[in-house]
Amino acid sequence: MKRWSLFLVLMLLLAACGGEAAEPVAEPAESNDGGQTAVVEQQDNIPPTPLPTVTPVPPPVITEEEALAVVEDGGEEEAAPAAPAPVIPWPADQFGYGIQIHGNATVGDPIPVMDSVKNQLGLQWVKIQIQWFLVRPDAETEQWFFYDGVIDEANNAGLNVMLSVVSAPPYLRSAGNHIGPPDDYQQMAIFLDELITRYDGKIAAIEVWNEQNLDREWQTANGVSPEDYVRFLEIANNAIKAADPNIIVITGAMAPTGGGDGIAWLDDFAWLDRALAAGMLDHADCLGAHHNGYNIPPDVAFDQTGGLAEAGTAVFRGPFDNPHHSWSFFTTLDTYADKIQAIDPNMKICVTEFGWASSEGYDEWPQGFEFARDNTLDEQAAFLVQAYNQMRDSGDVWLTFAFNYDFGNKGSGPTDDPVPYSIVDLNGVPRPAFGAIASMEKRP
Repeated sequence: MKRWSLFLVLMLLLAACGGEAAEPVAEPAESNDGGQTAVVEQQDNIPPTPLPTVTPVPPPVITEEEALAVVEDGGEEEAAPAAPAPVIPWPADQFGYGIQIHGNATVGDPIPVMDSVKNQLGLQWVKIQIQWFLVRPDAETEQWFFYDGVIDEANNAGLNVMLSVVSAPPYLRSAGNHIGPPDDYQQMAIFLDELITRYDGKIAAIEVWNEQNLDREWQTANGVSPEDYVRFLEIANNAIKAADPNIIVITGAMAPTGGGDGIAWLDDFAWLDRALAAGMLDHADCLGAHHNGYNIPPDVAFDQTGGLAEAGTAVFRGPFDNPHHSWSFFTTLDTYADKIQAIDPNMKICVTEFGWASSEGYDEWPQGFEFARDNTLDEQAAFLVQAYNQMRDSGDVWLTFAFNYDFGNKGSGPTDDPVPYSIVDLNGVPRPAFGAIASMEKRP
């Protein structure tokens, strides 16, 4: 019986190695259309490409010992390599390349999105914004399905996840809307504990709120108070570290802006000074920052815009006719770094949103975003790569998230604010910025 088994194994192995070639199978073409796969069809009047001539390869010589080994191990296939895993905790000395994705699991398919971010763009992080009021519309309802699939697939792809938590449910606010924090800050601690428990080991960083120097994000009886935010941050930080000390805690990013009355909005530099005086850096691992670069390059200071050729041709005149620090990506981040490192020389910035809008190819643009008309698609691509490299070389930035990957084909059209920032267009087709980021060198 043993010799007959050996003979059969030899015959099967030889047949597998020397049999006829399988006919090719047509596969759907991969696309970046938010999960809808395009099928490539044969065009009319174009003859099919002939298959190349294949020279048969002689079967290998299989020894008796090799055949017996197949019999003894049952012919089991070699185990598949382990899937990539996120890097948690993220090393303090490594620069993190990331991008913001749409983040709602009910819109599109997260699997091709994560595969594209990881394997085409070559990035390590994704930012997902968690709208608290969607998860908890009332005290009895839980709707985690909005985010489950996105967070799971990001982890399956080996991407580190940064969650930006915003918008408390109306039932937790006396104002009766979701434009701000809960009246009782301890409710944030309870929600964060639920969040981290549900996604145990899948969260690498949490940004505690968003642009809280504007009342469109932080609407409270005390206005956009930095001191109130620091108390809120302290409670959130304690909850996060108690649930998972490996999670990086990022302060909510400020919106670069000027002036302000301290109620509806406050200049980001002035807001930061007060927050730092209140001890904000004691309750975070990284300073959150935003900057969307209007219509000037990332290396131009606010008081140098007059030297640009665009100074005479730009449609949007703000940086040229009304110089102010908030217009400049370079000035904003450089000043933030100076302010925080005067207190803690080791503290770094996490740029949780940066980008350049371009309306090239569209007939419309968002109201108030006329600067998108001044940026070509090639400039958008060049500025994004330049900004990544500039932040990496500065030594002041830890994590970065370009804005954005896939709002182009998941928004409501070219007048939707995030759409002109997207690196894919309305149909999910990559814009030049996609290829530029994909081919960009990523240095740790």
